[in-house]
Amino acid sequence: MKTKESILQLHKLIQKSKHLVALTGAGVSTLSGIRDFRGKNGLYNEMDAEKIFSIHYFEKDPSFYYDNAGSFIYNIDEKEPSIVHNVLGKLEQQGYLKALITQNIDLLHQKGGCKNVIEIHGSPVTHHCLRCDGIRVSYEEVAAVVRKGEMPKCPKCSRVLKPAITFFGESLPVEALKLATIESRQADLMLVLGTSLTVYPAASMPEYTLRSGGKIVIVNNMSTPLDSRALLKFDELESVFEELNKLICIDIIDT
Repeated sequence: MKTKESILQLHKLIQKSKHLVALTGAGVSTLSGIRDFRGKNGLYNEMDAEKIFSIHYFEKDPSFYYDNAGSFIYNIDEKEPSIVHNVLGKLEQQGYLKALITQNIDLLHQKGGCKNVIEIHGSPVTHHCLRCDGIRVSYEEVAAVVRKGEMPKCPKCSRVLKPAITFFGESLPVEALKLATIESRQADLMLVLGTSLTVYPAASMPEYTLRSGGKIVIVNNMSTPLDSRALLKFDELESVFEELNKLICIDIIDT
């Protein structure tokens, strides 16, 4: 089937869906200039990303995280949402998209207009002290400190604060994972966007949808283990969502 015909089919699937859910990975944010980890130009190619996001190493030397993550975590406010972020925001505003599950930690879905965002790998929106209960410091406050070449400290004990991102060696946020599982099982259509479905438990979400009788559509520039089970599979996120955006704009005009 030709790509344009397939995008028209995707648009109709979205319109007919009763409970549309999206699962997004790093490929969505590369369009905004944020590098992924495992791709061709990913961070793994030039730095030890697992060490940056290791809870054990953070406890030993938190400066390694702040020195290496500063350039791509604490300049997020300089990044703009991509066409994918914006279209998903429109789909939520139109009542189609019921929930968005993301592996990303860049807050761009919220910037693109989505409100029901389930961040299963945590978020830098708050930072906390690993020693003192109840200490919560906002992203904005921490980013200002990091940009000065310093590390954020606990106002009680002066220990370096940790972002609420899930590091290697930590459990995923229980409530977020629970919500993501519920939404995936309820979905009659899931859009799997910019993820190779190799990291669990995120990769389980479309499997829950399929087991519950729902359909999945995959848009990713690499193959995934579920390609053969997808109703539609596209390679180019940007071009697909540009075309989808045109169709959505026509819907808005018609209504």
